[in-house]
Amino acid sequence: MIFDPSLNIVTLVSIGEHPLSGRPRRAEQDARALELGLKLVADNLQVLYIGQAKSPATVSVLKDYLGMGLGQIQVLDVPPQADISNTLLENFKANCPDIILTGGRAENGESSGMIPYLLAEQLNIPIVTSITDIVSIDMLTGLAEVLQALPRGQRRKIKVSLPFVASVDMAAPAPRQSAYGCAMRGQLVVKDFNQSIDDVGQRHWQVNSAQMRPKRLKIVKAKTAADRFKAATAKIQGGSGKVIYDSKESAQEIFKLLRDEEML
Repeated sequence: MIFDPSLNIVTLVSIGEHPLSGRPRRAEQDARALELGLKLVADNLQVLYIGQAKSPATVSVLKDYLGMGLGQIQVLDVPPQADISNTLLENFKANCPDIILTGGRAENGESSGMIPYLLAEQLNIPIVTSITDIVSIDMLTGLAEVLQALPRGQRRKIKVSLPFVASVDMAAPAPRQSAYGCAMRGQLVVKDFNQSIDDVGQRHWQVNSAQMRPKRLKIVKAKTAADRFKAATAKIQGGSGKVIYDSKESAQEIFKLLRDEEML
């Protein structure tokens, strides 16, 4: 379904990160937001990326976005210490889109998920979170009906007034694969943004390597009445356990158990 071609929709994309290899990739939620935007207005969709435009990893990932069938992606080239929310505000001040589509959160960096909220607050427009689809848009009344994802696979319809910001959930339709030919034909329109404001708070951060999370003990949960009865009546198998009365020796045994279970 394609809505009014005059509808102004902007999708924000970012550079994702594979959870295992750490390799730069399309961000999963951003790609779903892009897929939704293409469904709504097809070639009239505007796609915006803010960051370092000359990075080889950035160009490679943006090419993957172009491979989804985009003619171009607008790139605002800003330094790494720039405040993205203020940059977006300056970009949208003169001409606020009817709909701004984003992912729920970035896959690297701060990953706070605050960009949609800050943008909606600064532009003084409503925000709808975790949407899976935009069902209808009435330009006469200025209302849109969106489908929001709820826990346990539930959905609900919400009416929101234009313009608005919407973050797309992982329950939205999966994005199409990236085609090499489309990626080569698409263009990256780079624009130097000289009005960026530095993120003052980021200067005082201390970044440390993440520590390994403790491993949880495996607990078998009985799901049926038969399993519960079997667990209640099962004979306890004797092992190599022993009774310890000395507190120091007890502490050593507890420490050994935790180390064997890889919890330390």
